[in-house]
Amino acid sequence: MDEAERLSVLEQYGILDTPHEEPFERIAALARLIFDTPIVLISLLDDRRQWFKTNIGLDVRETPREQAFCNETIRSDDVLVIQDAVHDIRTARNPLVTGTPHIRFYAGAPLVTPEKARLGSFCVIDREPRPFDDRQKAILQSLASLVMKEMELRRQTDQDWLTGAASRSAFQANFARLIGHKQPPSIGLISFDIDHFKRINDRFGHLAGDRVLIGVVDVCRTVLRDGDVISRLGGEEFAVVLPGATADSTLAIAERLRLAIEASRHPDIEGPVTASFGVTMLQGNEQGLSDALRRADEALYQSKASGRNRISCSWAPPVTKLTGSKITGT
Repeated sequence: MDEAERLSVLEQYGILDTPHEEPFERIAALARLIFDTPIVLISLLDDRRQWFKTNIGLDVRETPREQAFCNETIRSDDVLVIQDAVHDIRTARNPLVTGTPHIRFYAGAPLVTPEKARLGSFCVIDREPRPFDDRQKAILQSLASLVMKEMELRRQTDQDWLTGAASRSAFQANFARLIGHKQPPSIGLISFDIDHFKRINDRFGHLAGDRVLIGVVDVCRTVLRDGDVISRLGGEEFAVVLPGATADSTLAIAERLRLAIEASRHPDIEGPVTASFGVTMLQGNEQGLSDALRRADEALYQSKASGRNRISCSWAPPVTKLTGSKITGT
């Protein structure tokens, strides 16, 4: 599995930048008790950073990826042990070793998904060198497996734990049921991202960002029809499936969603919230979601490149029907 595929799997879990959660905190606390280490981390690697779902003994939630011991851990399915980071060529000059938190000992078990993607590590860290035997390695791997089971539960539940939107798995299952009919309906698909969401988190905090996500889903539900399904695919990315929709009605619903989000107010932040959209239609010979979602995502990226807070579609837009709207074709 290449890095792009690994990052795609990580995104499906929708776990990055989420608050601490009790199941993960309990597993980390157990590891601290078993191994008697001051630091226990659940570390996940995206394209630019290592982010900590749990960070017992450490004050930060993320560090630059180039500093991550986890980069070595995800190279194999085995536990990585560095008994003394000061004297290990891979880590001796690492800022986390030469400076705060002054890591000397590290043991990390990779977090491996059913697809065999290594998303990060469950690791224990000390500020003093120490040995780590095979029995301890086996215990650490077992605890890492518990972490992955909790992550799978989050991914597989029907509802997104935060917003109440459909989960990715529920969204895919609903889509499969629709196209499984003898005469499947015409199906529209909308993909959208909240614009500059990272800035919201950075400026107003993740709790405010979470409330924005909840508010956006609530606003969208006031626009959508019975039978339409909105899903949170991960982070600030959403998708909407529209059974029985035409190209015109799909575009019209996307525009109503855009305007409703732009008009919504969120007391925890300053300024408006907007979103960028991509829309497409399921083609008659398609048997799955992936190609349609790819087209919708490509249209979404075009909206972002064109200035955000707009809609792009994978066909020539009926501009005469939506005069004044921010719509482009792709």
